[in-house]
This record gives sequence, structure tokens and C-alpha cells, in this order.
Amino acid sequence: MRTFTSVEDLKSAVGEELGTTEWLTVDQSRVDRFAEATDDHQWIHVDEGRAKDGPFGGTIAHGYLTLSLLPRFTWELYTIEGTKAGINYGLNRVRFIHPVRVGSRIRSTATLTTVDEVPSGAQLVVSHRVDVEVEGTPKPACVAETISRVLF
Repeated sequence: MRTFTSVEDLKSAVGEELGTTEWLTVDQSRVDRFAEATDDHQWIHVDEGRAKDGPFGGTIAHGYLTLSLLPRFTWELYTIEGTKAGINYGLNRVRFIHPVRVGSRIRSTATLTTVDEVPSGAQLVVSHRVDVEVEGTPKPACVAETISRVLF
């Protein structure tokens, strides 16, 4: 876990890989809870019987579920001390490159891309690569650039 203490500290780390998280298994219970929370009950996510005969041979996680795990992964990689607040500001780019089959293990590798000073804090752009551990599949499940603001 990397700890930053100031805007200058963050700026000095631009371009550096922040690390790789631990593996997280995406199970059907998590997918079902996400479907409940978002009202997205598409069969490819929640109907194990039907999905077994579908294009992926089983249920898959929602792309937005994979994306929604980035804050969880971020907490494993770094923290910024002395802040009043941290705010999700948006995304520059998101691509869902490979499906996450239920039962797969995923993790994130992140790089601090930019740090710009803003009133009362800093705006960070962090590039995430979420890899899915599937034998013979070198493609990441999701690639995203997140934008966060931290207020000091």
C-alpha cells in the first residue's frame, strides 16, 4: 500500500505503477446483488441454466459491476493522508475487453497518469487495468481511466 501525504508527493509519482491488488473471485452472489441494485436482470448475468448454453458457457458479471470494483481496488493500492474528502469526478475512457465469467478471479493494476492542482486540492487521473484470470486469455476484462479529486 502506497501512502501519499501532499500534492507534491502525488506529482512526484506521476507515471509510476501503483501496484497490483490481490485477486478477487467474482461469485454469482455478487452478480445477483448487483443485478438487484441496478435492476439489470439480463439472463446472461442471472440465469445460470440459460447462460450455460449461451455464448460464454455460463453467467458473466455485468461490465458495470467490474467497473464498480475499481474503488475497492484503489483502497488496496494507495491512500492519501490529510485529505478532507475524495470525490469521484468521472472517467476518461472505459472499455470492457473480455467478459468476466462467474467464478473468475480479477485484480487491478493501476498507474498514476496525471496530477493537476485544483482549488483546495488535486485532480488525479489513474489508469486501471483489470485482469481476469482465465486460462489462455491474455486480454484484460476492463481498461479504465478514473478521475478523482482530493481536497486538502
